Amino acid sequence: MPHTWKFFRTGGFDQVRIDTAADLLNLQDLDQKLWVALSCPTTGVEFDARTLALIDSDSDGHIRAPELLDAIAWAAARLADTAVLEQGLPGVPLAAIKDEAILAAARGLLPAGEAMVTVEAASAAEAEYSARALAAWETSGADSRPLGEATEAACAALAAVREKLDDFFVRCRLAAFDDRAGGAMNASDDSLKSLGAATLSAEHVDIAALPLAKVGADATAPLAAGVNPAWAARMATLRDVAVAPLLGTRESLTEADWAELQARLAPYTAWQAAKPTGLPPEAEAVRDLERLARYVRDLMTLANNFVAFRNFYTRQGKAMFQIGTLYLDGRAAELCVAVNDAARHAALASLSRICLVYCDCVRNGEKLSIAAAFTAGDSDQLMALRNGVFYDRQGRDWDATITKLLDHPISLRQAFWSPYKKLGRMVSEQLQKLAANRAAAAEAKAAEAAVASATRPGAPPPAKPPFDAGKFAGIFAAIGLAIGAIGTAVASMLTGLLGLTAWQVPLAIAALLLLISLPAVIVAWFKLRSRTLGPILDANGWAVNARARINIPFGTSLTQLARLPEGAERSLTDPYAEKERPWKTYALLAAILFAALVWWTR
Repeated sequence: MPHTWKFFRTGGFDQVRIDTAADLLNLQDLDQKLWVALSCPTTGVEFDARTLALIDSDSDGHIRAPELLDAIAWAAARLADTAVLEQGLPGVPLAAIKDEAILAAARGLLPAGEAMVTVEAASAAEAEYSARALAAWETSGADSRPLGEATEAACAALAAVREKLDDFFVRCRLAAFDDRAGGAMNASDDSLKSLGAATLSAEHVDIAALPLAKVGADATAPLAAGVNPAWAARMATLRDVAVAPLLGTRESLTEADWAELQARLAPYTAWQAAKPTGLPPEAEAVRDLERLARYVRDLMTLANNFVAFRNFYTRQGKAMFQIGTLYLDGRAAELCVAVNDAARHAALASLSRICLVYCDCVRNGEKLSIAAAFTAGDSDQLMALRNGVFYDRQGRDWDATITKLLDHPISLRQAFWSPYKKLGRMVSEQLQKLAANRAAAAEAKAAEAAVASATRPGAPPPAKPPFDAGKFAGIFAAIGLAIGAIGTAVASMLTGLLGLTAWQVPLAIAALLLLISLPAVIVAWFKLRSRTLGPILDANGWAVNARARINIPFGTSLTQLARLPEGAERSLTDPYAEKERPWKTYALLAAILFAALVWWTR
């Protein structure tokens, strides 16, 4: 019978439920178009690195769907009871192991009375076997190094000229065999003539192809004078690090010397070739035991962070891409991902429509870069160089400093008030700019007058002028003009409001507010509805296969705002509070007087 799948809908799409071992074992039959992700990186995530390395069969730094399926199939083939895959165990029970070699390794590892091999115990045993094999190999090489630590350099020098020296002595033997071969084994006239027309260097490939030295029936291989220029440096190294220490000082090598030199260094070469790259059969079984213990513990969790984003969307735990929580500006941002290059990450992550804060985090000389999603509150106080604290998944605290802000709407409330905040900033900036320009002009005019007075012949030094309010008349006039313009606009609105009946006034005020704020709210609403997790993860090397949306209610839950504890007592008396001036009363009285004036003039 075909497997019956169960799905849950969250994030705006259907996700498969992976609750049982049967769900896990049948993932190979689930259409991959229904998988939330098809690839994830092995770094920058909160998951056991050793487990990911074992699953990453091609060691390319990414886990892909076929590799996850292969890991599931490998574990199933070695388990007598696959139900352990769904039980969240810290290792593998003896009763669940089907593979005889793995079972024997487990029995030899466990003390009497214990029935489960934990991941930690299996990892320690695997490391011990590997270290034991390496130690045995090191011990076996004690007599294979005739020059001690210098033996390795001697073998490297010999390997660099081995083929060329073998070629030279074979040519010499041919010359001894037949006199006619003597001339043929040396460089031909044509090859030397062709070199004459070229621009030469000691490393020229055609020179290197010539014999090592002049070939003859009883010739020896020179180590200095008479060596092919392309091989001179390598032969000199052979003489210094191998020939002289092992055979004594000499200027050339006979074929017998060459054979003896190779024989003296052969044990070291053989010892190096025997360096354990694999493990003995019992150690291989221990390694498979470690793999099986890790798969039993981790495969279900990995599938629920890969095939589905269950941990993230159900809020029952942290997803593997959530590396910690950032506390900043009275908020706790829980959607934090690791970042290698903030500029490169932001180029793609901006498509998520999520407000992202990039921070450099430092702790005891270590450095970490993160991107934190702010999905509640506003972005008014989020700016570069602000500091916060980042807590990683191990509970360690890091000093966090904002380096970059990717600004997007955070809430409809922020969007509603944004036009008024922008208007307030614009008016404030313009007034400050206008006042600064007027002050600069007044100061420049005063400086010109002072210079002119000082350059007049016989004129006494200019006295420091007293404060002249007239210099600032222009500033006051400019500020008064701006205030007058604002007052005129307010007067026009009040005149219109006074022409309405009492029940129409609230409606008119609401309509005016909507007229100003509604466009910003509409734009923010569309952006908030289109927020998606995919680009944030894709920028980190994931291959997200679904439109993983983050709607307003779910997004709000990802950023916690500061709230007083339930039942806390709060005193509203602030001994250092600034004295409030009755501006509201003044404004109300001014409005009443203005309304009365308008009514009287009518």
